[in-house]
Amino acid sequence: MKVSGALLLLAWLTLAQSAHLGTRPFYLLDALTPGPLHDRLAACAARTLVYPRSQLAIGHRGAALFFPEHTREGYLAAVRQGAGFVECDVVPTRDGALVCRHSEGDLAETSNILSTPLAAKCRKPFRPGRKPDCRTTDLTLAEFLSLEGWPEGRNENARKPEDYYRAAPAWRTLAYSPGAVMSHRGYIELLKPTGVNFIPELKQVNLPPGMDLEKYRKQIIDDYRAADVPPERVYLQSFSLEDIRFWRRYAPDYAKNAVWLDGRYKERGFDPSHPESLRPTMVELAAEGLRYLSPPLWVLLTLDDEGNIAPSAYARAARKAGLELIPWTLERSGPLAGGGGWYYQSVAPAIHSNGDVYRALDVLVNDIGVYAVFSDWPATVAFFDRCGR
Repeated sequence: MKVSGALLLLAWLTLAQSAHLGTRPFYLLDALTPGPLHDRLAACAARTLVYPRSQLAIGHRGAALFFPEHTREGYLAAVRQGAGFVECDVVPTRDGALVCRHSEGDLAETSNILSTPLAAKCRKPFRPGRKPDCRTTDLTLAEFLSLEGWPEGRNENARKPEDYYRAAPAWRTLAYSPGAVMSHRGYIELLKPTGVNFIPELKQVNLPPGMDLEKYRKQIIDDYRAADVPPERVYLQSFSLEDIRFWRRYAPDYAKNAVWLDGRYKERGFDPSHPESLRPTMVELAAEGLRYLSPPLWVLLTLDDEGNIAPSAYARAARKAGLELIPWTLERSGPLAGGGGWYYQSVAPAIHSNGDVYRALDVLVNDIGVYAVFSDWPATVAFFDRCGR
């Protein structure tokens, strides 16, 4: 049966106005230790039937906890879960198009390229016991779009190519695989009718012949201009302040919401309890016009004298300077028993179960006042936005 354009428009409008959270936010609530926060969330859940779209929730690479990242299916899942933003990491192809992929060299872990004739284009082909090197920047747009998206994972002991990439961690699933990979323009076309905001990231990649850094920077913005996307719906992001400064000169209207992904946590001696040692300082960042700062989740959290999760000095300094904070990434650690891994490293002694995701969100949202939160399962944040404030 052919579906009319009017029915499709009605479906998109419905999708844009409310969220379908599914069962996971309530599973996490059941795992939360009894107490005031649990009681507040449970009381709200008992009386709430409709959850609005959440400007607090960013779909990190879509809904990458279960869906293949940067795929049509994952993006739509994020929208349906109530995400107010959906992210596309922007990588160029050999012929100069832009596509959504976390890095230029992750195709062996996030697609079926090893099971296709395009495996011949991998710089290091599949061999048991060795990591392949398969790059988006070595493929044309048409070649890239012929691939299937699979959840991120690799099995370096695999004897067959398909066993290498069908190796998502046990706490993920292959039930929603494969997915349709996306071009940047396709991502814009897919999400423009939903009303969600776009959050594209310029990546540090080896650019293909015919594309220099300036062209790469401009083309990201030009794709939104060509699609008539209002600047206020676009939150450009990069780990490079120079990219953001360039965008301010090239397209100040689109650069107004630019997000600096703060990679200084990698620097030797980095200590979020001493933000005054950072350069640029929080005040200097705000003075040059930066509005949004995006560090890892653990940088914003610490433990107080009683062992409770609390705002870090970094978080307090950024907010005092007037910067909006956008931490990453919730729901990316797998099961939280035993400290929560890399994303919770600063508060590991306080993390014991999956429900503690809400304790971290409580501090991020209600004590720090973050602007939004990257999440691999945006329904968790959308639920907290409605019931946890």
